[in-house]
Amino acid sequence: MARFGYHVSHEQFAPADLLRWTKLAEEAGFECAMSSDHFHPWSERQGQSGFAWSWLGAAMEATSLDFGIITAPGYRYHPAVIAQGAATLGQMYPGRLWLALGSGEAINESITGMPWPEKQERNARLLECVEIIRELLAGETVTHRGRVNVVEAKLYTRPEEPVMLVGAAVTEKTAEWLGGWADALITVQAEPEQLTRIIEAFCRGGGAGKPIILQMALSWAPTEEEAEAEALHQWASNAVGGEVNWDLRRPQDFDKVARLLKGEDIRQSVLVSADLGRHRAWLAQYAEMGFAEIHLHQVGRRQLSFIEAFAEQVLPAVREK
Repeated sequence: MARFGYHVSHEQFAPADLLRWTKLAEEAGFECAMSSDHFHPWSERQGQSGFAWSWLGAAMEATSLDFGIITAPGYRYHPAVIAQGAATLGQMYPGRLWLALGSGEAINESITGMPWPEKQERNARLLECVEIIRELLAGETVTHRGRVNVVEAKLYTRPEEPVMLVGAAVTEKTAEWLGGWADALITVQAEPEQLTRIIEAFCRGGGAGKPIILQMALSWAPTEEEAEAEALHQWASNAVGGEVNWDLRRPQDFDKVARLLKGEDIRQSVLVSADLGRHRAWLAQYAEMGFAEIHLHQVGRRQLSFIEAFAEQVLPAVREK
């Protein structure tokens, strides 16, 4: 049975609020949590962007939850710095952290002024960073010259067991590629047939038998109209599709293209419904697919009522199946 987690969206909410809601989510029965890692929000309407790594230390001390974080090495963060941050949290909170590594989005990573390359080059840079991080977590002294340079770096504070390195993919091609190096896969919800193809590609690339994690974007509110309106208001900028999510650099740019989206468009990437029974059905369907963790991202502003409603009326019913 999958464990159900609370997604912590730093681009939408202030860190103090997120900490309070995460503590309440644990008390309500959520079993784990996952954190975003943004420098900018997707939209000016979201309006936040706390530093996730600072927040993680506070959250792991304040709760007993396992946490994951998804980040992009090689631009905003040097891979040695990511390795040190993950190793420190792993030493302080053994077995409670996994680290997902992706190729990144320009809205966060282009702030350093580096050229923003196409996907193939971003993947090559990511793989170099993964190898550096894995070697550092293993206690090796690392010198590497390539797309990223490291000279005689060694981590002196490390956990007994290395932090699990998770690969992030939303396409079959990327999933198959990262099957060869990732300890697990994280992807986002899609039609079950598409998810099955992504999982099969991961297994085909070398990921057979490794954990699979799902991030599930949803919008729940007391009425259907509010659920849809909240999804459009908060998450339309992230749901445009194509290469836009990876290449636009400013929240204002995302807001401009998001004006084109309508209710039927947002429902292609966010599970929108005021009916808790429908959310139960969606979640049960995904739980049956064998995910180790399913992290629920309520994209609307109603975080407290979401935690309460899902803890009382959704998660127990799904766990019983």
